[in-house]
Amino acid sequence: MTVVLRRGATTLSFLIPSHTCSLSIPRTNLTPSLLSFRHSSVPASKTLTSSLPPSEKPLLFIPPGVQPNEVNDSMILPFSNIVIGPYAGDSRIKDVQFVKSSPRPKECPKDDRPEFAILGRSNVGKSSLINSLVRKKELALTSKKPGKTQLINHFLVNKSWYLVDLPGYGFAKAPEAAKTDWSSFTKGYFLNRSTLVAVLLLIDASVPPQRIDLDCANWLGRNNIPITFVFTKCDKMKVAKGKIPDENIKDFQEIIKQNYKQHPPWIMTSSVTGLGRDELLLHVSQLRNYWDQ
Repeated sequence: MTVVLRRGATTLSFLIPSHTCSLSIPRTNLTPSLLSFRHSSVPASKTLTSSLPPSEKPLLFIPPGVQPNEVNDSMILPFSNIVIGPYAGDSRIKDVQFVKSSPRPKECPKDDRPEFAILGRSNVGKSSLINSLVRKKELALTSKKPGKTQLINHFLVNKSWYLVDLPGYGFAKAPEAAKTDWSSFTKGYFLNRSTLVAVLLLIDASVPPQRIDLDCANWLGRNNIPITFVFTKCDKMKVAKGKIPDENIKDFQEIIKQNYKQHPPWIMTSSVTGLGRDELLLHVSQLRNYWDQ
């Protein structure tokens, strides 16, 4: 299989074995289709051992610069399917500044800095995750009222890249006109934003898979928009007759594989305990550094 990547304004091509590698950066020509995907509900750091036969290992996200036969357990981020390669660099956040809120894509910042968009269902924990990543309370407004974020909010990180907080989708009490407007202007951002490196699609791991999340993931896939699944609230214990986060994540993966030829990278997080924070930033660093080359 030949995978075409856009790195800045440059297009590169190289060969990867489809049964081994999952690749999603930045925009590819992959068309979502069925691919067998094996996933264990046990954290990746515990399951991906040399004692397991290849058929029992989950499909890995292998970044540019790494050959599948070079991967060893020490290269795999805990609680994820993400392999770290040579483009991973300094992931520390030293400075964060709020830049602007834009009511429509054409009013977003005009510079060429790479950006990562955070997207998710209303009340999935977007603002909490942003505050956790940058370690600044109230940088992104956290509200108990779903649908609080109504604009495209750009935060400049280390004066070199943007973290973008997008409006949450799926707020049931929003009027139909507002839902339609959200859909059109957010999709316009995804389809026309040339500096978008990847979408961090947040999925609530404390509840069973939601159709609206699956629909969003499939739309992004059909439009060749790179995704990283960020499972939130992984610290939550199961409720009565419910499942633990690991089980909900496994169920989500089993459903999503039906529409993806190559499975996107994923990682487990918790804004309460800090689980996955450093690992997610390291993953972002290798996507960003590759895009910058």
